[in-house]
Amino acid sequence: QVQLVESGGGLVQPGGSLRLSCVASGSIFSINTMGWYRQAPGKQRELVAANTRGAITNYADSVKGRFTISRDNAKNTVYLQMNSLKPEDTAVYYCNAQVRVPYGVRYNDYWGQGTQVTVSS
Repeated sequence: QVQLVESGGGLVQPGGSLRLSCVASGSIFSINTMGWYRQAPGKQRELVAANTRGAITNYADSVKGRFTISRDNAKNTVYLQMNSLKPEDTAVYYCNAQVRVPYGVRYNDYWGQGTQVTVSS
């Protein structure tokens, strides 16, 4: 069993910053990609940023230059530093990890429960 637990969401004014954290725990042999997705009311879930094995990063165009994803492989933790936040960044943010469990042969997707980020004055 693998669990992902997010923290760091909240209410912030436009132009402000927040840092999200996500810790993966449980039966983990290795983790390939860790990333963040978000879902706003009435919209589909979308990729925000992803980090593959600490070396390759991808960002949605809407957050490039404002958000930074980082990863601590020793702690199975991924972070999302969000700066210059805008009202359109308001959404539930979900952590995702591709995890291979001991004796497993492939990587499977796991999701956190989500953390609310609200950008409003």
